[in-house]
Amino acid sequence: MDQDRATGGRGPAPAVLPFDRFRDHLFHDPSLGFWLDVSRIRFENGFFAAMEPRMQAALAEMAALEGGSIANPDEDRRVGHYWLRAPELAPEAALRAAIEATNARILSFAADVHAARVRPERAARFRKVLVVGIGGSALGPQFVASALGTPADRMQPYFFDNTDPDGIDRTLDAIGDDLGATLAVIISKSGGTKETRNGMLELEAAYRRLGLSLGAHAVAVTGEGSELDRYAKKHGFLARFPMWDWVGGRTSELSAVGLLPAALQGLPIVEMLQGAREMDEVTRSKEALRNPAALLALAWYSATGGAGRKDMVLLPYKDRLELFSRYLQQLVMESLGKRLDRQGKEVFQGIAVYGNKGSTDQHAYVQQLRDGLDNFFVTFIEVLRDRAPSRGALEVDPGVTTGDYLSGFLQGTRKALTESGRESISITIETVDARAVGMLIALYERAVGLYASLVGINAYHQPGVEAGKKAAQEVLDLQAKVLAALGAGAGRALRLEEIAKAAGTDDVETVFWILRHLAANPERGVVREVPQGGSPFDATYRSTR
Repeated sequence: MDQDRATGGRGPAPAVLPFDRFRDHLFHDPSLGFWLDVSRIRFENGFFAAMEPRMQAALAEMAALEGGSIANPDEDRRVGHYWLRAPELAPEAALRAAIEATNARILSFAADVHAARVRPERAARFRKVLVVGIGGSALGPQFVASALGTPADRMQPYFFDNTDPDGIDRTLDAIGDDLGATLAVIISKSGGTKETRNGMLELEAAYRRLGLSLGAHAVAVTGEGSELDRYAKKHGFLARFPMWDWVGGRTSELSAVGLLPAALQGLPIVEMLQGAREMDEVTRSKEALRNPAALLALAWYSATGGAGRKDMVLLPYKDRLELFSRYLQQLVMESLGKRLDRQGKEVFQGIAVYGNKGSTDQHAYVQQLRDGLDNFFVTFIEVLRDRAPSRGALEVDPGVTTGDYLSGFLQGTRKALTESGRESISITIETVDARAVGMLIALYERAVGLYASLVGINAYHQPGVEAGKKAAQEVLDLQAKVLAALGAGAGRALRLEEIAKAAGTDDVETVFWILRHLAANPERGVVREVPQGGSPFDATYRSTR
């Protein structure tokens, strides 16, 4: 890409852009089979030159991060997910040895499971794998399982990724009679994450109903000495794999968090690691215009004004990449959504991410993208290979296949958005295989880190998440007081305000929410009665216990 020709004025785009703009803005690495086109971002004149000092500083910060610098001063914690696919870069020999040994153990354990050397209590072999986790402990494994899975996989994957009882029941119903041949992978760094713990306890009860033990059907991925680690030891889990404090949940897919479920499913995790490693090598380039992660970060900065003024709409034109937007929601939004910058100044940064897949979205929200609010930029992801060559090709019109239609819809939508002055980025890969998935993960991990440096925030902590967990616990603590107040009422019908007063709180609204939920579930022993003609706020509540 020629730097002078890559700087174009912002303003309405012509219906057809000059070909030399596309040519000069196209990054292509033939060894990766990867293309990145930012020609449809309306960079201000001189943008790349003006951003060069900041980008060089961001690249230097990234190099220091990979070298072992402290990324989270408030936690005195390093961030080393890049070492996962290049252990030789780890700053200490012990870390390198730990990564290499863990990856070898994952492959060995998966092989033992597939060969029935590791077996369930009664069944002849494990046939299914159930991942119990939330956030980064579920989104990455789900994306990879969906992107790379086939009906011929060694084990079929399932997920508990929430503390929704009905969702848990639906998954157990889907597993059905195969629960006794299902290997559970329980994932939680601290072991105290309530959603994961709840899923584990629900699963333990399900095994118990079959006269089976959880431990004989489970492995743990957790921090050494954590609550889950201790639980796994006590209950005789089949194996325990490490989660290191220098790997954050949203960047953990290429650790045991994602590699173990993928290996059990039968996916080629070595190829996924190799793809990430190769993308890392390319995105270490100090020449920003030859570095796809740097280009991506600069495009985001230009499109959003460096202040999150536009949302990121992800449109992968491949069913296998349908869950990529969900995976990126956490990676991008948890990393970049920050109230304070690194100097403690309020900045309210972030980029909202949403998306589904093309061409499904031709019939959903592309109408608004073209004609509605100009508050977004699109990232198209194209996959050149339509289907496995062994499947052949069917012409649905003379000389036209279903894959040709998919490509046409992508190009048509891209052109239509450009005609409306809407900005877009295009990423092209040759096929959706393990190597390409690893490349995409590594590309976005580094782009997020570089963008965070450009806007002066810490991408590697998440105070908002912790605040939400604390607030949730406060609600549950209040619920205990509400139940105690009802119990002390000896079955008497009490009004909302009476219950709040007895619970020692003036937060009547939260008490209302608690009581409404409890009363909707008869097994909780709370009866709600509304007088005829009265409002929900006239209701009384009594305990049947």
